[in-house]
Amino acid sequence: MPIQIRAAAVQAEPAWLHLPAGVAQTIGFIEDAGAGGAQLVAFPEVFLPGYPWWLWLNSVDWGSEFQSRYLANSMTRDGAEMAAIADAAQWARVRVVLGFAERAGDEIYMAQAMIGPDGQVRVARKQRPTPLEREVFADGVAPSVVYHTELGRVGVLGGADHLCPDRRVDLWREQVHVAAFSGFTVYHEVGDDVVVAVNSTVAEQYAREGGVVVIAPTALVPMTGWSVVDARSPHHLLLSGGGGVARILGPDGRDLAPPLPPGKSGLLFADLVLDESGNRWTDMRVAG
Repeated sequence: MPIQIRAAAVQAEPAWLHLPAGVAQTIGFIEDAGAGGAQLVAFPEVFLPGYPWWLWLNSVDWGSEFQSRYLANSMTRDGAEMAAIADAAQWARVRVVLGFAERAGDEIYMAQAMIGPDGQVRVARKQRPTPLEREVFADGVAPSVVYHTELGRVGVLGGADHLCPDRRVDLWREQVHVAAFSGFTVYHEVGDDVVVAVNSTVAEQYAREGGVVVIAPTALVPMTGWSVVDARSPHHLLLSGGGGVARILGPDGRDLAPPLPPGKSGLLFADLVLDESGNRWTDMRVAG
């Protein structure tokens, strides 16, 4: 029998540097996804506790302040916070793909948790963060990023890895791909429309090249109405809020459901039917 799946992608602003609030927010989205009939819900990269956007600033003092706070609000893979999220997934009967900053001693890793509807947790670490990200995150071990699940073969990658051919999943092995984006800030005079186009283009290309469904959650950056100016030139804007738009795409790179408005927090749902042979998505229906 064909496998029928309702998938959900998170588009939301993280509870920046506040792990307890972030865990509660994550559980809320899992419960909402389950109530909406989803069997799979995907979160942005390092949704807990949010992406370290201070790296894009030129103040060393800011970096030292945030680094300790970031470590303190990062999550361990076997702690009480992950256990609470796994319990929520089991209660809602939803498979969860969760991007989080994993604390292991004094090291932090960019990690993706695959949490089954039975509460089982498997974690993969990003092998090589970008040079700037290495100011915060350590290198991980090259993981297998394709999981064999009751929903088919599900692959997972973080945003920048989609631009590195040597780190991309063997496309033929996947049936569903989660492209987890940490969001995109607007830098200097770059417009938000350009920022939105970055993750959209990457996700569309991946879907077409692999012939797979792509679920692309994204974070809103990182505080509503947020902006940072250059202290040496107060009229010079360095960064401002943005984020991108969550997408669920078919193998042709087209939307299976109309995206949420930019800047709006919520879940994007789409219904999918997997061919019995497990090779292609043969029927795709837009979900309301």
